Amino acid sequence: MDMLRIVAVPMHKEGRKFVAAFALGTLVLTLVWAPLFWVGLGLTVWCYYFFRDPVRVVPQAPSLVLSPADGIVSLIEEVAPPEDMGLGTSPRTRVSIFMNVFNCHINRAPISGTVREVIYHHGKFLNASLDKASIHNERNSVTIEAEDGTRIGVVQIAGLVARRIVCFVKPGDACAAGERFGLIRFGSRLDVLLPEGVAPRVSVGQTAVAGETILADLSHPSGLLSGRPS
Repeated sequence: MDMLRIVAVPMHKEGRKFVAAFALGTLVLTLVWAPLFWVGLGLTVWCYYFFRDPVRVVPQAPSLVLSPADGIVSLIEEVAPPEDMGLGTSPRTRVSIFMNVFNCHINRAPISGTVREVIYHHGKFLNASLDKASIHNERNSVTIEAEDGTRIGVVQIAGLVARRIVCFVKPGDACAAGERFGLIRFGSRLDVLLPEGVAPRVSVGQTAVAGETILADLSHPSGLLSGRPS
């Protein structure tokens, strides 16, 4: 049974219509020229794989800030948070996680708490790995407030290929650390804005796993602070 779960990872319901479309396309390609069946089959399997929704083992310590996405830590830097997120004006450490088209794209809450802000911004579709993508790209900003009043921001950012940000939560909703709160279709990036004075415990280039990798520990605010990649 454990091996079956590893091989046959569940798919999120958001992906069903896309897999169905790819499967229909495979049928059409096969009718046009039989060998194209294998091309369509490969694309259909990839689409299923893109929308996979694996079970994650979530650390339970309430002071931990978890990665909201699978991918590579691409940027770590001090920035002033967007005014509309309700995070104040003092600089915070921003940890950016870049997801390619092969990463799992289910986004998970970095902490437990109450959703205070959900703000969608129209924008461009620049390469999500670029620093300016945080300002210019289409994005969705979510602010979560922990029970002790600590606020953390997480921003879903569309990229060159991504064309649809999906968010499952709204202001007033309660969420648990590691709980699914959204997804972005076909390549993108997630930014996490840590509380003022809290340094991350990850470094640029590190692989992050949504709901499992610890980005920071609020009970031990000093951590490994890395700069931008050279």
